[in-house]
Amino acid sequence: MNTTQLECFLAVADCLNFSRAAEQLRITQPAVSHQIRTLEDELGVQLFSRTSKTVRLTQEGNMFLQYAGEILKLTGISKARVKQSHTGQAVRLEIGCRSAADLSLIRPALDRLRQEAPLVLPLLRFLPFSGLDSLLAEGEIQLMFTFQESAPKNSVYRELVRCPVVCVCRADHPLAAKEQMTLEELKGAGRIATCRPPACPNSLFAIQGQLVTSVGPDQVIFCETQEVLFTMVEAGYAFAVIADFPQLRQPELRYLSLPEFPPLSFGAAYRSGSRTPALRTFLHLLEETLCPEGGKHP
Repeated sequence: MNTTQLECFLAVADCLNFSRAAEQLRITQPAVSHQIRTLEDELGVQLFSRTSKTVRLTQEGNMFLQYAGEILKLTGISKARVKQSHTGQAVRLEIGCRSAADLSLIRPALDRLRQEAPLVLPLLRFLPFSGLDSLLAEGEIQLMFTFQESAPKNSVYRELVRCPVVCVCRADHPLAAKEQMTLEELKGAGRIATCRPPACPNSLFAIQGQLVTSVGPDQVIFCETQEVLFTMVEAGYAFAVIADFPQLRQPELRYLSLPEFPPLSFGAAYRSGSRTPALRTFLHLLEETLCPEGGKHP
């Protein structure tokens, strides 16, 4: 059953004349007859009693008349609703994050995005390890957050912040009185918590490795995620060497500069040619919220 059959049936039922129904529908009389005949075949009943001079509804035709109009009306409403839904449909922006730090960093930009681009709906994918690289390559996410040295191959990288390399410890840790440290001074300074890639970039892992090899096994806590690492530092079990996001500093911790190491570049990676208007808007808001002064990083 289709809407053309229903329209032809209603027109003939209204006019009780196939020719006038055809004129009303702006189709040929044989086309109207064909639609009525196929509808009757589908229903298995005769809807009209026809003679050479008259057309009238049968009992079954009168019964079907009660439903045909409602069916056609519902069809029209459903088409209009679907079209309206498509017209006002949110533009989805799939974003990949590896850590709770990523989520905290982008929250101000997401808040601005909600206010300034209400038709853009961000969908967050949270995968701690390297699965995000595959999702980006396959187009299942539009951008991901990463250190520049860990950005997926064939992606476009856009720097958002520069992260100094620092030693982080609790305020009551023996190192806490210092303002800055050297790598040599950290050797033998106590228990260290470390992360391996991709939870941390390779260059940071190499720095941690120099400290790990200078102490005994009982002085090293290997952590699978940055969240675990920070928990051990906050609990006072160890210090750690990290890439510092000043926006995420915790007041109960001390951050000691390690000036011998250059800052690490952190930003967003996206596929070449996939920079949609929604992605451009979000990248712009990220830059504004992470660098409120609007200046370029050194």
